Amino acid sequence: MKNLKKLSKLRLFSTLLISLSLLVGCQPPETSNESTNNNPTNEKQVTILGVIIGEQQEKLEQALAPFTEETGIEVVYEGTDTFATTLPIRVDSGNPPDIAMFPQPGLMADFAREGKLIPLTEFMTPEELQDAYREIWLDLGSVDGQPYGIWYRTSVKSLVWYNPKAFEKNGYEVPKTWEEMIALSDRIVAQGQTPWCIGIESGNATGWVGTDWVEDIMLRTVGGETYDQWITHQIPFTDDSVKNAFETFGKIARNKDYVYGGIVGVLSIPFGDSIQGLFGNDPDCYLHRQATFIASFLPQDINTAEDVAIFPLPPINPNQGLPILVGGDLFTMFNDTPEARQLMEYLASKVPHEIAVGLGGHISPRKNIALDLYPDKLMKQQAEILTNAEVIRFDGSDMMPGAVGTGTFWSGIANYIGGTDVDVVLQNIDDSWPD
Repeated sequence: MKNLKKLSKLRLFSTLLISLSLLVGCQPPETSNESTNNNPTNEKQVTILGVIIGEQQEKLEQALAPFTEETGIEVVYEGTDTFATTLPIRVDSGNPPDIAMFPQPGLMADFAREGKLIPLTEFMTPEELQDAYREIWLDLGSVDGQPYGIWYRTSVKSLVWYNPKAFEKNGYEVPKTWEEMIALSDRIVAQGQTPWCIGIESGNATGWVGTDWVEDIMLRTVGGETYDQWITHQIPFTDDSVKNAFETFGKIARNKDYVYGGIVGVLSIPFGDSIQGLFGNDPDCYLHRQATFIASFLPQDINTAEDVAIFPLPPINPNQGLPILVGGDLFTMFNDTPEARQLMEYLASKVPHEIAVGLGGHISPRKNIALDLYPDKLMKQQAEILTNAEVIRFDGSDMMPGAVGTGTFWSGIANYIGGTDVDVVLQNIDDSWPD
């Protein structure tokens, strides 16, 4: 760990020097492979830059430990919460990591199209990849038909969380369709209670909670093919299908009787606090739509085996079935070294996935990971939902250009909830799409 921290500081210092040189119009010094890897002794080593930090980084390092034990290759992982800005600086300065852990396939695709990434087929066969992943995951990790990404973890986003004890006390049943879910919401309102807790406040990222809702509704109303056309701007944001998705979301989020705290609450409650309204003797609400990772925001005294449960966000159009929206992280290779190839092959194997799911906190998209390895019934249920899903799509805002997906789409959702006319919001988002 001391070496890792020392390396991280050296890299940070190097990055700052590079940034300063660019600002004053100087060229950064050329670096050799040895200096890039900070490995003057020429020991076998592979470097990773990723978004996982803190407790999740420790779990990743545990999943990687058998690789080092087996091969003698040191894995130096550097976690950062500024990945989207740090990585381009590193790449542009000629100092990319051997491997990067991308949270956004859209950003990965940019580097792939620039010729910066190594295709997996340079050292793995299509049969090996197909043995490890379903076709949908290979497609999500490919760019223009070429596979680049090894998926490590995913979160199921199409989930509704609830308190089963509160449901039982009030005689509520889990809805199987969107109509049943709205009928349940109306029943809760009629009883003088509030059905939903929704909080979208997330600092500079405020709005992403609402974009997830819209993406889920798009999948449930018009299906995967139209969804794909939308996130690539083959159909505009002003299309009737997108407007319908916004307004369907608005019937919940802009209905002061439906949401705890009213519209002001939706806009101001931090997303991580919102789920806590499900609990207590007098709950603030009874339904909360959010992804796998929201479990880390549950109250500490919650017994996950008894006090909280989930069901998939119900279908709307029966013709579209029950599609599942996901987020996740995948590994890609910048430097074609024997050590990097070996690590990528290891990451595609079952070993790190089995270790990771056993430690809890996320779901593996890899094939043939036994459900019994998941530490609790909630994680098993989510893994089963993912395994059985016929249609899977990645978070749309993460697939769009940054100016839209993490820009006007996020801010547009907040404006729409706040009362701005939907046509104005959609036109503003569409106008921001890069030429």
